[in-house]
Amino acid sequence: MLALVLGKQALGADLRRAFGMSDTSFRLAETVRYNILKGPNGLRAGWRLLIFVAMLVPLYYGTVAIIDSAERRLHVEMFSPTDILIVMVVFLAALFLATGIMATIEGRSIADYGLPWRRALCGQFWQGAAISFTSLTALLFGLRLAGAFCFGSLALHGGDIWRNGILWTVAFILVAVMEDFLYRGYFLFTLTTGIGFWPAAVVSSLVMAGTHFLKPGGFGLGPFVTFLYCLVTCLVIRRTGDLWMALGIHAAWDWGATFFYGVPSGGEMVHGHLLNGTLHGPAWLTGGIYGPEAGWPNVALQVIWGILFSTWLRGVKYPKPEDEVRA
Repeated sequence: MLALVLGKQALGADLRRAFGMSDTSFRLAETVRYNILKGPNGLRAGWRLLIFVAMLVPLYYGTVAIIDSAERRLHVEMFSPTDILIVMVVFLAALFLATGIMATIEGRSIADYGLPWRRALCGQFWQGAAISFTSLTALLFGLRLAGAFCFGSLALHGGDIWRNGILWTVAFILVAVMEDFLYRGYFLFTLTTGIGFWPAAVVSSLVMAGTHFLKPGGFGLGPFVTFLYCLVTCLVIRRTGDLWMALGIHAAWDWGATFFYGVPSGGEMVHGHLLNGTLHGPAWLTGGIYGPEAGWPNVALQVIWGILFSTWLRGVKYPKPEDEVRA
């Protein structure tokens, strides 16, 4: 028996020398067994995303039925604040349910996917909102000077201004949370564990931009600018450590465009807007029916944002170093 053991040890040593492997690396090669399902972090990222989507799709169709039933009973006007609030609350419930299940499976929390509730509506959220609304206002003033935009008259008066302003503020914060957390929450995080942050950022941005082809005027410049915007917000997430500044940017743009100035955003108009803004001019300048975000001036704005955030926000804070590995 002793001779057999010594013979196996000698054979192992010969194999290590033949393949140029140290004793340590050989032992690691013997103990580590990865396959198509399992990687160094357990179940591979692609399979985890497949499970997530498999839960999310039926939940989505179930929520659509719930929303339709609720809005018929309440006689809710489409694209009103009440409509958007109902839709977003139900969609977010489904999204957080699916994400919460994955977080439990993986031993993580919602905060690990970029949404720490302790930082909700923090200073960086309002910084992002201020930058976004100021940028939109500057863009529209530029269009006004070019004769392509008119601010119009007031569409609301008295208490309706405050009521609609507050309702749309809450609604667009929920819209931002739903869209950003859908594409840049669990989806971005899990892709990052599999292929690294920036490849994951490109993939998630392409997916979100692709959905914008379905919007009115979506076959123009809109999806391309959406892709650029997504990359910029991924940069913001990378440098701030979570989604909150990006959420401020998103919410303030939608609020400013559709409620405050009364112009389309993503090809959609809403009821209960403050101003009767109108765009008139070539689509390359105004964005046409898609809205000013689909014009070439907004392409320039996204480049400016990219330069601003890359120079202002320093250091890599998302994700944790141990999470950005191949899985």
